[in-house]
Amino acid sequence: MSAARRRLREALADWGVAEELTDTVVLLTSELVTNAVLHCRVSCAQVRVTLTLDGVELVLEVTDPDRDRLPRPRRPAPGGEGGRGLILVEALADAWGCGQEPYTKCVWARFTLPETTRAHAPATS
Repeated sequence: MSAARRRLREALADWGVAEELTDTVVLLTSELVTNAVLHCRVSCAQVRVTLTLDGVELVLEVTDPDRDRLPRPRRPAPGGEGGRGLILVEALADAWGCGQEPYTKCVWARFTLPETTRAHAPATS
């Protein structure tokens, strides 16, 4: 996971994304990937992370092959160490949701870029 975090940070830095938003995107990526790994009921599942920048917003997508099990925020157990990933996503992303494809599901989070970042962002992803 540390290599993935480093690659995310490098991509976001190349795109001129502010450090605060970078920290948030990296944190939520870690939470969503952890959820996919822990809750996927498919053995040897491959989890895919996609980050897209369109000049106005940044979109994070985490895809896994367990299409029939959609995530939903739950109240964490008092004193428990887990169960807060989607609560964090809900609190820190501008929007989030999930969708199903024929063989996969995707959990996504969107972040609106500040005007200063938009001016420097490339048009490609």
